[in-house]
Amino acid sequence: MTRRVAMVVGFVAAVGIAAAAGCTDVSGSSTSVLSIQFDTLGAPSVVVGDTLRDTTGAVIRPVVHAFNFKGEEILPAPVFFLSPDSGLTVDSVTGIVVGDSLRSTPARIVATVGRLQAVQRLNLTLRPDTIVAKNAFDSLLYSISDTTQDISPALTVLLTHGAARDSAVPFYIVSFTIVSQPNPQLGELVNDNGRASSVDTTDATGVAGRKIRLHPLHLGSVTQVDSIIVNATARYHGAVVSGSPVRLVLLFKPHS
Repeated sequence: MTRRVAMVVGFVAAVGIAAAAGCTDVSGSSTSVLSIQFDTLGAPSVVVGDTLRDTTGAVIRPVVHAFNFKGEEILPAPVFFLSPDSGLTVDSVTGIVVGDSLRSTPARIVATVGRLQAVQRLNLTLRPDTIVAKNAFDSLLYSISDTTQDISPALTVLLTHGAARDSAVPFYIVSFTIVSQPNPQLGELVNDNGRASSVDTTDATGVAGRKIRLHPLHLGSVTQVDSIIVNATARYHGAVVSGSPVRLVLLFKPHS
C-alpha cells in the first residue's frame, strides 16, 4: 500500500483528491518547493480511540515528499498536517492520526508545504473484536472449455465489535490464505474483478470476502471432485482477532 496517489505540482492537482492553493518560491533554489506528493495511507481506516496502525500493529505516520524545480526531493520536507473534519485529530508536526468518533464519511487529512496542499481521506471504524464465517461453504461447477465459469462465489466473513457482536466493523483489512488444495497451482484467490488478491477491506456491513479462480490445467482429471480450504484472518495491534482464522471451504466438481 505504498502507491503514491496525491501529487501537487505548482498550481495544478495531478489527482482529484489533491488540492493546491498556489506554488512556493520557484526562483531556482534547490530548497524551493515546486511540488508535493502525499503517499497513500497504510490503512483504510483508523479505529476510534486508537492511533492509525498497519496490520502488524505499528503506528502509521503519513508520508509527504517535497520536490524542487529539478525534480529532486527536499529532505526533510517542511510539512504541516491538519484535519478540518471531526472524527479524528492529527498531530501538526508528526502527522500521527488518532480516531475520536465515528462519522458517516471519510475525514480529510491535509498536508501543507508552504502554499501547497495535498489531501488523503480516512474512514473511522470500531475496534474489531470477533470474526466469524458469513459464507463458509460454497461450490463451483468448473468447465474445461469455458474458463469464464471457473471463478467461484465469494467466501466471506463478518467482522464485529463488542461482546454482543451486534456492531459491524467496516473499512477494515482481512487477509485470506489458501491452506489446502489438491495442487498448489490449482486455485487462486481473486477479487470481484478477477484479479489476484489475498486481502479485502470490509464493506459497510462488516463483510469481506475473496473468490477462487480454478485453473483446470492443474486438475488431476477432467472429472475431479475435491475441495479448497481457505483461512481468513483479521489482526488488531498485530494480534489475531478472536475467531481467527475462520475456515472457509469451496467444493469443486465438473459441470455436467
